[in-house]
Amino acid sequence: MANHRSAMKRIRQNTVRRTHNRHYRSTMRTEIRKLLIAIDAGDSEAAKTQLPKTVSVIQRVAQKGIIHRRQAARRVSRLAGKVNALSA
Repeated sequence: MANHRSAMKRIRQNTVRRTHNRHYRSTMRTEIRKLLIAIDAGDSEAAKTQLPKTVSVIQRVAQKGIIHRRQAARRVSRLAGKVNALSA
């Protein structure tokens, strides 16, 4: 356990940040799951409407620094490719 006041404050801050980050990461995964379900069902209209929402959440999470920007770009690219392949 921490003995210094600064260390105790750091523990409190880390707890709050970890909770926020977990919330955003969970939200991102949920949106990705919704999109993948639409893709697996072969519903191109639902996938096309879900894609912008999913991309927005992924970019927001990357902007906050919860995931790396390149990881966000990779996820968006792969999801967009799946939606485009579904349409073709």
